[in-house]
Amino acid sequence: MTKKTAKNNEPGIGNLLLNITIFLLSAIIIYLGFILFTNIAGSKNVAENSKKKADNYIPSGIIQAEVLNGCGISGLADIFKDYLRSKKIDVVSTGNYENFDVMETFVIDRIGDRRKAEYVAGLLGIKKKNVITRINRDYFLDLSIVIGKDYLKLKPLR
Repeated sequence: MTKKTAKNNEPGIGNLLLNITIFLLSAIIIYLGFILFTNIAGSKNVAENSKKKADNYIPSGIIQAEVLNGCGISGLADIFKDYLRSKKIDVVSTGNYENFDVMETFVIDRIGDRRKAEYVAGLLGIKKKNVITRINRDYFLDLSIVIGKDYLKLKPLR
């Protein structure tokens, strides 16, 4: 007669270690998935917050500007100069633009910092589409404001 060996149906130590390893790896995968999800959701919030910050931009330091009359109304550049100075903008000069045929007031960014130009445009009630960049290192100022024939619609004269 042959002798049959009895099999042990109880889980061995190997199976227990395997189950613990699977459980720990599953927990790590769930944790990493959670971190990935929160980072993706957080990056959307950062993008939204940075847009809000761009809309609420407050310049650090002095903004130096010149105000140029592009419509031919005498004394208009001085009115804008006084208004901008009351808003803490350093207006270094006023004068006439190359012609008096400017229909819409615009701001020229001279140093490549469009945020400063858009900030000043906002102070005056000028549309963002009327902010242009023309970098000129020969000017020792941040921006130029050219007053057009729409001056009555702008904040200094309301």
